[in-house]
Amino acid sequence: MRKVSKRFKKCLESVEKDKSYSLEEAVSILKDLPHPKFDQTVEISCNLNIDTTQSEQMVRGTTVLPHGTGITVRICVFCKGEDINKAKEVGADFAGGTDLIEKIKKGWIEFDKTASTPEMMKEVAQLGKVLGPRGMMPSPKVGTVGPDIAHIANDLKSGKVQFKTDKTANIHAAVGKVSFSVQDICENAATLLKAILSARPAAVKGRYIKNVSISTTMGPGITLDVSKLGASK
Repeated sequence: MRKVSKRFKKCLESVEKDKSYSLEEAVSILKDLPHPKFDQTVEISCNLNIDTTQSEQMVRGTTVLPHGTGITVRICVFCKGEDINKAKEVGADFAGGTDLIEKIKKGWIEFDKTASTPEMMKEVAQLGKVLGPRGMMPSPKVGTVGPDIAHIANDLKSGKVQFKTDKTANIHAAVGKVSFSVQDICENAATLLKAILSARPAAVKGRYIKNVSISTTMGPGITLDVSKLGASK
């Protein structure tokens, strides 16, 4: 059995196990819990009423959080010519074409997210076995491939998050840091939930979001009242 720390036990005492909280109540509790000596990430977890064996019911998408994630993200952009300078001007950490692709083939992966212009995707496809398993392959479906590469890179740098259901129909995504204000965390979480609702598959019948919780990196999950999130349908 995993040993529970004194700090975690105190956290559990502050949360009623069988109660569902409003988003603002839950975030206020999270901020008042005993915290370790680092700025924890705040994460939303959703369990969806979907059939994960059906490809058309898999939920995925992106959204830009109004207050960012508070997480430093290193961006690698695949592009050519003037687009290289445009990408770097908006904060891309790395930008280039064949040179970057060859470097990655040799094992270099000192970045967290990628983007690409459409013209580069034929060459970027060579990195499928490297970037794919890490969830870092550029894709039009999540808005990381497009002609306006500066706009895409800026969104990634300023707080664009991706969400995708796993094999157990769950979505996990960061919505900020404990150091953020209650209002900023709530607005980020509401933005993410709205995006997940908008991505509802047409084939889903009845309640779409079964349950939602919010937690910190090393804290317990706090169950949210789905009916108060506009997600009860």
